[in-house]
Amino acid sequence: MSFNVTVIKDKILSDNYFVLRNITYDLTRKNGEVIRHKREVYDRGNGATILLYNPEKKSVVMIRQFRVATWVNGNKDGRLIETCAGLLDDDEPEACVRKEAIEETGYQVGEVRKLFELYMSPGGVTEIVHFFIARYDDSSRASTGGGVEDEDIEVLELPFTTALAMVKSGEIRDGKSVILLQYLQASGLMD
Repeated sequence: MSFNVTVIKDKILSDNYFVLRNITYDLTRKNGEVIRHKREVYDRGNGATILLYNPEKKSVVMIRQFRVATWVNGNKDGRLIETCAGLLDDDEPEACVRKEAIEETGYQVGEVRKLFELYMSPGGVTEIVHFFIARYDDSSRASTGGGVEDEDIEVLELPFTTALAMVKSGEIRDGKSVILLQYLQASGLMD
């Protein structure tokens, strides 16, 4: 059964880098009762992320970059270790991860495998993230990576066991990255 939603107000609060909206709506519950909600919704577009892995070397490629939101929320230097990712803009998810992989990590990926797509913060953010994995090897390194003009990205090739330990210690605490690392561990692809 779907809920009956009646929009009362939908006001754009900011249309700067992304869109922030204030929405008031009535939600009719299953029992017929109507409740009013006032929420702010942040629309930043949809994204895609990819974890590069090498089962022979037992390694993964990740990146480290400054993330202002983490800095505002107590991450002292604002840098975060994560899987490479980007907004779709007008690209399909697979095209996006291929582009981001070469720009951010310097690796040209071959076959990619889409795992799933998830809402990462559905209480207030519209974004759906598409999750991928792909094998890499030394011959697929096409450049040094590091991102595009307004990015300062450090490329990290980590032993897989080290990356998992970094999740446990809190050194890696980006949600999409933890999900992909745990998927890779559970998949048996690194055995």
